[in-house]
Amino acid sequence: MPPTPARRFKDTVFEQLARIGKAVSSPKRLELLDVLAQAPRTVEVLAVQAGLPVANASQHLQVLRAARLVEAEKEGLYVRYRLADGVEQLYLALRGLGEARYAEIEAAYRSFLTGLGAMERVDAEGLLARAQSGEVTVLDVRPAEEFAAGHLRFARSVPLRELRARLAELPRDREVVAYCRGPYCVLAVEAVRMLREEGFVAHRLDQGPPGWRAAGVTLAEGA
Repeated sequence: MPPTPARRFKDTVFEQLARIGKAVSSPKRLELLDVLAQAPRTVEVLAVQAGLPVANASQHLQVLRAARLVEAEKEGLYVRYRLADGVEQLYLALRGLGEARYAEIEAAYRSFLTGLGAMERVDAEGLLARAQSGEVTVLDVRPAEEFAAGHLRFARSVPLRELRARLAELPRDREVVAYCRGPYCVLAVEAVRMLREEGFVAHRLDQGPPGWRAAGVTLAEGA
């Protein structure tokens, strides 16, 4: 018996939805989405961030592009990728669901941080109030390009690779709070460890721009 029009309709709809699931079924493609949630980046930069050869990163990005989850724009010799509309919300929803359903994520998170000295999380709402009153110094330790794409308006851009050379810029009589891309980003973890070794009172804010945007926080743009 041939399928009915209703059956064909449902098969078509769910087949298209399944394209999204197939595209995000790779851990590396999810990591690429996590990086792209910060700012548009070239294939070469994304490859470094995800620990991939450029050719492999390009293949993963082509899968994401075929599923219409990312868009690409040619810039001279380079191709710059960005998240398509709505994909940041999809990624955050997927991340939240994973954290809620899989205890392994929280266990890995705690194990990693414990190995680095049990770096506690900072209350975001309390930080906002204290930063606005000048009680703490807030550092955005992501690359400058990501800072320019969106950051807390009272944050200072000090990319991790520049931090040690710029310690003299930081007041030592004030608590320092560092943030990067979000809960799975290790840049702020490394920054806090370095700051504490140098005698600063330092903590890590485990949220990043995608989470703040989702919470309705207005981010500043520009260098």
